[in-house]
Amino acid sequence: LLALHCPNLRLLGVSTVHGNASAECTEINAARCLYAYGAPEDVHVYPGATKPLIRPARHDPEIHGLDGLGGVEGLPSPTSEAVLMRLGAKDQAVRAVEGIARAILTDRSRKITIISTGPLTNIALFVSVYPDLLDSVEEFVFMGGGVGIGNRSAVAAEAAQIVLDVPVRKVMIPLNVTHTAIVTRDWHCELLAPGSAPSEALPKPQTNLRHTLSTLINFFTEAYKSTFGFIDGPPLHDALTIAYVCRPELFSSKRYRVNVELSGAHTSGETVVDVWGYHSTDNSWGATGKNCLVTESLDVNGFFALFLDCVRRCDEVSPLNH
Repeated sequence: LLALHCPNLRLLGVSTVHGNASAECTEINAARCLYAYGAPEDVHVYPGATKPLIRPARHDPEIHGLDGLGGVEGLPSPTSEAVLMRLGAKDQAVRAVEGIARAILTDRSRKITIISTGPLTNIALFVSVYPDLLDSVEEFVFMGGGVGIGNRSAVAAEAAQIVLDVPVRKVMIPLNVTHTAIVTRDWHCELLAPGSAPSEALPKPQTNLRHTLSTLINFFTEAYKSTFGFIDGPPLHDALTIAYVCRPELFSSKRYRVNVELSGAHTSGETVVDVWGYHSTDNSWGATGKNCLVTESLDVNGFFALFLDCVRRCDEVSPLNH
């Protein structure tokens, strides 16, 4: 939703990948959301990797439900014509790696930003197959990892290290930051009915779109409460990647050397941020340099103001409301 409705961004396409739900589910979910959020008809879904490069696929239905959109109400059926149009014919589907390459080759005079909110498998494959196109990538922005804390989600460790070693600027939005973007009851009330007074009972949603978003947040609220002990509300992890590209001034950041633990018996997949500067590094963004800009804090109020403004813009065009 933010990628479509931040005023200074243009969404070129969406690739999908394995993660908390299967790649088959994330593919159809992306198409359902593109329709619901009023995406232009030329924005399509490009199916990607169904498993990590080496490890078996692992899903975590406790977080987002079996299909990845647990509790959602109001989205179109996965078999509806409007959804299938975003996917194209299965035998002619353009895969994620080619979709990214096409986005670049369509106009080599511009640079694109590649944003990841799931495992980096598609991106690792792209940079491996098309190293000659990297000069057209402004930066890679990804949500994931942490500085001293971890997550229990599916891990694609080798893919993450491949991307971290690419000589292109990278921005990491770690759990330390995403865990501050909490959808409290006050923010949830503002989402449902802008300007409403905070109350014990959530207000009636002003639009169908807002109802749909609320049902997702309600499911996520309960999942994060029971699984991770978050009592004030769930964190809105993935939207922070778009917020960074749209409004980088909302974040404070510092450049570090970041690696991924690949062989630890208990820590495989953990991001290792060299906060003390132990590694000898150069000024490159690649395998020998301080390869990543790590965000360290967030203007939470500024982020939610941006989020709610994008919901307002989406309200005007979403077919769910018309």
